[in-house]
This record gives sequence, C-alpha cells and structure tokens, in this order.
Amino acid sequence: MSKIRVEKVDDGVEVARKLAEAEEGIGRKPEGWQKYLIPTIAVCWSLFQLALPKWILLDSTYIRAIHLAFALAIVYLNYPLFKKPYFGLKYFAEHKKIPLLDMLLAVTAALAALYIIIDYEGITTRYGAPNTMDLVAGIGLVILLLEAARRTIGPALPFIGSCFIAYSFLGPYMPDLIAFKGTSLNRFVGQMTMSTEGIYGIPLDVSATIVFLFVLFGAMLDKAGAGHYFIQLALSLLGRFKGGPAKAAIMGSGLTGLVSGSSIANIVTTGTFTIPMMKKVGYPATKAAATEVAASTDGQLAPPIMGAAAFIIAEYVNVPYIEVVKAAAVPAFASYAALFFISHIEASKLGIRGLPKSELPPFFQTLLSGVHYLVPLFMLLYELIVVRHSPELAAFNAIWVMAIIMLLQEPFLAWKNKKPLGPAFKKAIVQIFEALASGARNMVAVALATAAAGIIVGVVALGLGNLISEIIDVLSMGNVFLMLVITALASLIIGMGLPTTATYIVMASLTAPAIVNIGGMQGFIVPLMAAHLFCFYFGILADDTPPVGLAAYAAAAIAKSPPIATGIQGFMYDIRTAILPFMFIFNSDLILHNVSSWTQGILIFVMACIGNFAFASATQGWFITRNKPWEIPLFLCVTFILMRPDQIASWLGMPHDQRYWTYLIGLALYGMLYLMQRPRCRKDAGGQVAMSRA
Repeated sequence: MSKIRVEKVDDGVEVARKLAEAEEGIGRKPEGWQKYLIPTIAVCWSLFQLALPKWILLDSTYIRAIHLAFALAIVYLNYPLFKKPYFGLKYFAEHKKIPLLDMLLAVTAALAALYIIIDYEGITTRYGAPNTMDLVAGIGLVILLLEAARRTIGPALPFIGSCFIAYSFLGPYMPDLIAFKGTSLNRFVGQMTMSTEGIYGIPLDVSATIVFLFVLFGAMLDKAGAGHYFIQLALSLLGRFKGGPAKAAIMGSGLTGLVSGSSIANIVTTGTFTIPMMKKVGYPATKAAATEVAASTDGQLAPPIMGAAAFIIAEYVNVPYIEVVKAAAVPAFASYAALFFISHIEASKLGIRGLPKSELPPFFQTLLSGVHYLVPLFMLLYELIVVRHSPELAAFNAIWVMAIIMLLQEPFLAWKNKKPLGPAFKKAIVQIFEALASGARNMVAVALATAAAGIIVGVVALGLGNLISEIIDVLSMGNVFLMLVITALASLIIGMGLPTTATYIVMASLTAPAIVNIGGMQGFIVPLMAAHLFCFYFGILADDTPPVGLAAYAAAAIAKSPPIATGIQGFMYDIRTAILPFMFIFNSDLILHNVSSWTQGILIFVMACIGNFAFASATQGWFITRNKPWEIPLFLCVTFILMRPDQIASWLGMPHDQRYWTYLIGLALYGMLYLMQRPRCRKDAGGQVAMSRA
C-alpha cells in the first residue's frame, strides 16, 4: 500500500470530476428501469465494434452508418436539450429521467443515420438525383447531427458547420474574394448523406474502425486500475528528486495518456494525487495546476497511441499508422523532456526539494504490484511495431489480453486475501461490462465530432478547396511564415470550443494543402505529414489556451487556483511545444522524414531535446541560475542552431549532407552559457546558505 497521504476529496475535485464526466459522456443519471437503457445500448455498441476485426464482414459504409446510429441514440438519451431549465421548462432539462421526446429523437436520429443502408441499392443508383424521401432523411440527419453535436460538444462545431452549409448555398452572393459558384439542395444532400464524401467520410470511418477499439482499450485499463498504478509508479521513481512531485506528475500523465486519451480525464486521474503533493512541497497553486495541465495536454502527443487524430492523419496522408508514430516520436518526446526540464527550473527557482523517501511507495514493490497492466500495453506495441498488424487488429488482440487480466485480477486478490472467489468473479464481470459501457460513452464525443466535421470536409470537397488555398494565399500575402502563424492562431481559437480531433479535421481540411502548396511556391518542400502534424499540434495546444481551456479549469478546481491564471501559466509551459511545429515544417529531419538510420534518428532527437531545453531556459528566465537579459537571445540562437542545422549549413555554404556538423556550434554556445552562469550559480547558492544559517 502507498504511504502517500491523499487530501480529502473536496469541492474542487468534484468540479473537476464533473468536467471529466461530461467529457466522458455521462450526462443524465436516470432512475428506475431507464438507468439500464443507456449502458445496455453502450455495451451493445462495444460488442458490435469488437466483432468487426474478426467475426463480422461488412461494407465500410454499413459500419460507418451503424457506428453513427449508436452514437446519436446515446446522445439523445443521455443529454437533455438544455443543461438548466429555462422559463420554468424542466421537461427539456431532465437529468433524472429520459423524456419521451428524447426517446423519439433517439430513434429518429438512429434511423436517419441508418437510412443510407436501409435503401443502399436505391441510393447508389440515384446519387445526385435524390427523391423526396432521400431529401427528408438527409436534411433530418444533418439537423439532428448538428443538434447532437451541440448537446455533446457545445455550440462551436455546429455553428462552424452551419456557417459552411450557409456558405455552400450563398457562395454566388459573396464578395469577389470569397465568391463561390454555390450548390443545389440535391447536390448538397447527395454529397453529405448519400456518399462517403461528407458525413460518412474518412474521419467517421477511422472513428468506427480504429479509434473505438483504442478508446475501449483505454477504458478497460482505467477500470482495472492502471491509471492509479501509473501515477504511483511515477512517484516511486521520481518523487525523491528536486521537484519530484512535478516530475512524477509529468511522467504519470504521459503514461496515463495511454489510458485516457483525454486531457481532463488525465488531470482528474493524476491531478488529485500530484497537485496536492506539489503544493505540499512548495509549488504555488497556479504553477502546480499548470504543470499538471501541460503534462496532461501533451499526453495526446505521445506515441504510439496519440488519440483519434493520429489515425485520421494516416488516412489523409495515405501512409501506415506506424509512419505517423515515427514522424511524431522526436517532437513528442523532445516536448516531454523539455517539460521535465521546466519542472526542474521551477523547483530551482523556488528552492524545492523532493519528498522524503518515507512518504513514497517503494519502487520495486510498486512495479511488481501492477506489472500485469504492462502486459497488454507491450502486446499492443508488439502488434503495432514488430508484427505490423493493422491498428484495429492490434487493439483487438490487446483488448482480449486486457479482458483476461480483468477477469482474473479480482479472483486472484480474493484468493490472496483468503476471501470467497464467487463474489470476486462477479465483480470482475461487472467491471468488464462497466468498461464496455464506459468505452462507448467515451466514444460518443469522438464519433459526433468526426461526423459533424465531415460536413465541413464535404463542403470543402464541393469545390472550395482551391478557393480556400487562394484566400489563405491572399491573407498571408504569399508568405509561408505568416500563413503558419495564421494557421496556428486559427487552430488555437477554433480549438477553444472543439475537441482536438474536430479541430484537426477542420484545420487540416482547410490549411494542410495550402501549407504544402504555398511552401512549394516559395521553394520550401513541406512534406504533407509535416503540414498535418502542424494542425494536430496546435489543435492539442488549444486545450489549455485561455480563456476557454477546459483542462485549465479542471486543474484549477483541484488546486483552488484562478482558472485564467492557470491557463496562462500552462500555456507559458507549453510554448516549448508550440515552437516544434514551426521547426519541423522547415526541417523535416525532426519528423524523421527520409531518415532510416537509428544513429541519425537518435542524434536528431538528442539535439532537439537540447534545443528545446535552451528554448525553455529563454522563456522561463532560468538555466542553472537566473538569466541576464542579454543571455536570452543566445539561448534562442542555440535553439535555432540545434533545430535548424540545415539553415545554418546553408548560410555557411556547407553541403546539405554535412549539416549535422553545425550542431557543434550550438553545443559550444550552450556550453559557454553554462560556464558563464556557473559562477553566479555558486554565488547565489552561497547567499542562500548564509540566509538559511541566519
């Protein structure tokens, strides 16, 4: 048992848990027979998805339609029309029962989603010329989908989708810069609801075939207790070092990111332990919460499981998923390494030490206590990296291993403690079914986000793609640097109201081709993978961007710190992540593009880490002691040299294949900064000792 004392769960933790429940898909909590309705549908959805990799062979359109039908049904049963009763109309804000109206809407929405397979043969023969029933079902599906997205995700995505729909009809009446020939109702309905170019497009296909299984795998790990195990393991390993609780929070959040796939759920899982401990050793509440926010947000960056967007990147770029993992590896791990460095800087600034060994769980005992949680994770990695199975088959096999572990875990503990085995088996089975229901609930927001974003993708496919590239070219005045800044800011703004996956889909549809094209016009060869990862990174960073970053609100509730100040501090920590996409756009070595040598890859990674450390020192005002103002530009030079050796080599007239020799310049400058600060560090340390003696 851990010796860690956990503070009593307070109102702040409850607020954070409510935010996590909302993101997890827990809206209503009906009573009576209705309380079994939503979990039953959720379990059926999970069983259907589990049957697809091995036992059921269906056309991909059928899979997408059934997937969407389950999601829509759960939304209308689970979320009321309004969160609070307005004008005394409690019927539309019921949380304790499911009104008849929402039951009818659930059935209607599910049938509208299934309409494409109910009359599949007829629809395929009259594509482009829908009959009256096609129009009614199609328009109904669009409206019900946008309303379901509003109930689940909030108003931002439905609003953006509605603007694109309006634009598709009003294009001819727009100013010349954004004028568009427009579309007819028949063509719009055909594109959106009768083909795989709109709602039933690639994003929904990835959600239905791959993402669901990974989310289900994470839900099973979570229900089995892996999240708590990971944070205890991180504490046992790092808790005694300088700023140990912060470093444990970072490591624990990175590991828990494999389980939850959600920034807020990550914060609630790890933050309830780590934030009080960070405060206990001396971190101010705002910095403790911000550290947890930065760590939990970046959990979605860590390969091999990077959330839904990573699988969609693989489909859009048309590469195996393992190539996305390879491309994301160096930036993600360099970002986490820099966050460890920032936690060390903050501990040095505040004079914070680690926790006493007596208050930490013993490492080997902790490691062995949950080693069975690592088996399915290693199984998943083996399937993805060594055997090279498809992501859905790899997740399927890992799920079965996890199910066996869950089935045996409780009986083993009962046998060990000399308790009856029957109740333990019953508890294990209940846990498995709870995980199946939880996995489906977690998927609702992803399914709705991918389907609703499909409307935007569909409108772009109607012929807006080239026009959008021209508009972006005009706004950026043909300057690729300005265009990247515009894209980053747009991603942060849009991402304030959208899930990461939806933000990525919207921005990638609008800007990724433009980044490649405009870069090409200016002589920069930008790999398509780099453009998509750029959108992905800034979609994730929106999670803690003030004033709407929900991750910051969740952490602030636990730490009892101001949410806006927490978000700003978290964003300051995450600037070290924001710099990476700008670097790998122009230096594709950072995403290991055309890099196949392990030694070359390791060299690039190490230099990227040191470059990110230098950037962290510049932005945090500290290296081994407080920076002098004139040292900050030197740290930025180190960052640029170590992340853009190609540009330095070009300026020096060196051949491109000799570019890595310029790393020596950056390392020498970094070493010089260390030697310059070392005497001041000793002086400051001596002053602190004298003050402590006094």
